[in-house]
Amino acid sequence: MERYITVRNYRISHTDIVRFWIIVSLALCCILITALSLEENAGTLSTQLFYFPILYATYFYPRRGVFVAAVCAVVYEVLVYVHYFPDAFQLGAATGQAVLFVCVAAVVGYFTEKIRISETRYRSIFEYSLLGIILFDKNSFGITLTNQQVEQILGYTADELKKIPFSALFCNPDEQHRFFGELGSSVDIRNFETCFLTKAREPCWVNLSWTRIDGNSVSCSLLDISTRKHALQVADDSSTQYQQLTESSPTAIVIVENGVIMFMNPAFVRFLGYANADLLGKDLGIVIPPDDKERFLAFSKRWGTPVPAADRSEFRFLSKSGEIKSGMLYFTPITRKKNPAGLINIVDNTDWERLKESVLLGNERRRGMISTVAHELRTPLQPIMGYLNLLLQDQKAFGVTEETRQILERCVTSVDRERQIIDQMLELSVLDSGETELEYSVFRVADVIRTVIADGGYAGKAEINLTIPPDLTFESDKTKISFVIDIMLANGITSSKAPKKIWITYRGAESHPFHRLAIQDNGLGITEAKLDEIFEPHPPEESKLPGQRNGGPGKSLSLAKKYIQMHGGYISVDSIVNIGSTFTLHIPKKRPDGVKPS
Repeated sequence: MERYITVRNYRISHTDIVRFWIIVSLALCCILITALSLEENAGTLSTQLFYFPILYATYFYPRRGVFVAAVCAVVYEVLVYVHYFPDAFQLGAATGQAVLFVCVAAVVGYFTEKIRISETRYRSIFEYSLLGIILFDKNSFGITLTNQQVEQILGYTADELKKIPFSALFCNPDEQHRFFGELGSSVDIRNFETCFLTKAREPCWVNLSWTRIDGNSVSCSLLDISTRKHALQVADDSSTQYQQLTESSPTAIVIVENGVIMFMNPAFVRFLGYANADLLGKDLGIVIPPDDKERFLAFSKRWGTPVPAADRSEFRFLSKSGEIKSGMLYFTPITRKKNPAGLINIVDNTDWERLKESVLLGNERRRGMISTVAHELRTPLQPIMGYLNLLLQDQKAFGVTEETRQILERCVTSVDRERQIIDQMLELSVLDSGETELEYSVFRVADVIRTVIADGGYAGKAEINLTIPPDLTFESDKTKISFVIDIMLANGITSSKAPKKIWITYRGAESHPFHRLAIQDNGLGITEAKLDEIFEPHPPEESKLPGQRNGGPGKSLSLAKKYIQMHGGYISVDSIVNIGSTFTLHIPKKRPDGVKPS
């Protein structure tokens, strides 16, 4: 983790400090060497030395590098003026060289920034592509780079793949030779089907496409087609194989050509109750209810074009008895008697849909029960809290001793905690029911945070360092964001070690689609094993998990997570045991399309 130091509310990383001193040292050396060479009339070679600090600064800090170049230009021109004044030629040359410093820095900074933006964009595309991507050397076949998709398909780690030649991934020498023949051609290759071996030594059918990046490097995309290949092998053109596959299958199977039913197995007959004579030679759409017709037609239009993986969608079907049944339809393109056809598997999930409706109804009843119980629990707490506060406010009148006062204060704390738990139960119940809506507005973040700190009295409980641009605004639900920040501050202060410190920092960037608000503490930290549990809505007796951040019920962090997810964002956690934790709120900068501000 990068370390920082704070100077007047500004956080500076150790890396930036080291780079700053390198730039200063290089600049001072250049100034000293230039001054000595001018003093000894040793020529103008020292002028070029100034490009070292200028280019170094511009590479790491494109915009600030221009200021470094300007400073170097001024210092260089002053040195030349001192030694050559009033030589107009030397002074003019020095001015031109100084201007050149600034121009070079501006050009290098501009292109460096463009290259970094482009590199970030293509790195994101590479890492998160749904296709596997491998870069390898054409001559040695050494793998230089892979993305996560390749690792998932083949089961190797990135380091293991770098030790394996690309040619060694093929399942047999014949596939290798076929690949070498295609690679040796002068054209880029598309849709080259072959078989690889995974780390578990299992065959994996893939579709390869590659292109040459330069003279030696090749970029190869990889698509796992094992599922489709298996379906094609099973669905051979032989009618005998069709019959063996389908007759005993518990899954309904239909073969269609141009949408017309050419074959259906006994499971399909049992599923809808139609006999072969009722449907063979007819359009499959006749068993689709009118309400689903349009969607089914749109789905079936893709059947004429081979696809790399089985297509699927859920539809309702009309049985012969008039009963509506539900099923998941899987489509695989095949060849039947040299004609393109489709193999359709239909999984009956009618009972599952009924069970799902029953579960949803049960969930509604459960939420209603939780809401009722929470209201019933909260009602008696109000007079209890009132009587306790009355006793504490007028201690002399009720003869409350110091020892009794401490007991009453503990009672007040416990009752208030129970009230918070009940409120969180109600809030979770409302969130689960989907009845909560966001009320978008534009507000200043720093003002909201200061209000939360003041209302919660957090400034008296810990040292809070706030590094937020004063004009920074969020477009989100102000009330819910305030609630989330309140939860994070309360949990951070509770888990911090004396002297308690909290850092609230904005880490957003103009090009990034999310605001990033980080809340860091100096607490005990959270173990890696518990990171996945801290956002779970634990019941009160399980809320204090070892290493868990919050001292209160786990529902608080659960609510915070749900509120941020409602905005389309998420919460990330970085934690080091015995050092502290950082919770970062990632909130979209723009509200979703179609959502109007309140």
